[in-house]
Amino acid sequence: MSCQGAGRIWLIGGTRESGELARALLQAQIPCTVTVTTEAARSLYPHAAGLHVWVDRLDLQSLPNFLQTQQVTAVLDASHPFAVEISELAIAVANKFQLPYLRYERPEIAPAELRPDELLLNSRELSFENLDALFTSNILIGQRTLLTIGYRFLHRFYPWQQQATLFARILPSTTALEAALAAGFTSDRLIALRPPVSAEMERALWQQWQISMVVTKASGKPGGEDVKRQIAAELGVNLALINRPPVFYPQQTSNLKAAVEFCQHHSSRTVVRACSSKAKPQQPTENSSPL
Repeated sequence: MSCQGAGRIWLIGGTRESGELARALLQAQIPCTVTVTTEAARSLYPHAAGLHVWVDRLDLQSLPNFLQTQQVTAVLDASHPFAVEISELAIAVANKFQLPYLRYERPEIAPAELRPDELLLNSRELSFENLDALFTSNILIGQRTLLTIGYRFLHRFYPWQQQATLFARILPSTTALEAALAAGFTSDRLIALRPPVSAEMERALWQQWQISMVVTKASGKPGGEDVKRQIAAELGVNLALINRPPVFYPQQTSNLKAAVEFCQHHSSRTVVRACSSKAKPQQPTENSSPL
């Protein structure tokens, strides 16, 4: 037996721009289920009917059930530019179940967006394809280096603890702290802050720790890349930018209006799903935190 129902958009969230998209979809009255991996991420989204917040780490085994219970008709991927695994998984699942997929990509910072004085010091900016390229360059040796790359990558720097003076900024969570300590960072070389981080705070932190190099991701303005570039130029600090990993997106946009129009077009599709007298799978709770 089957029954029909209106579809929902699967919004892959966890980023500030995904919060903007969720509010835009609500305004357009488009039902949406946004997925995040932490309870703290709930605060990015408004409490409203029509918006579900699903807190879990989805994988290849759990996704089919998620797509069916949420009656997903299209995928809007607004995950972090470095969250390669979820993007590649979403693309594969969208292809398998013939779901329209759109990547909402936060814009990269172009050189034209930098101030003239920053351009004069552009030689202090170094670009690397990945962490392996950074390590091969040996540029870390002897540096007082601040890492703002997320806790998941800190273990890669364990062998460098004896060749450089390493500091790290991490999220204020037990998981992040445990990962940093396991990677050889002592408590006096860690600071836990939730972004965004102001230019004033960046400047003060770098000066307090006498930082000579900062390693960060090329994650655009939402990731504070513009602020780091500004302070690096001002203080004469070397800035090592790790490029975004290459992902082949079937289609992508950085335009909010285009993303909403994509969702409007595909949310009207009818979903046919199995119906039975059995209890329905547990639904995600709606966000209870105010914006």
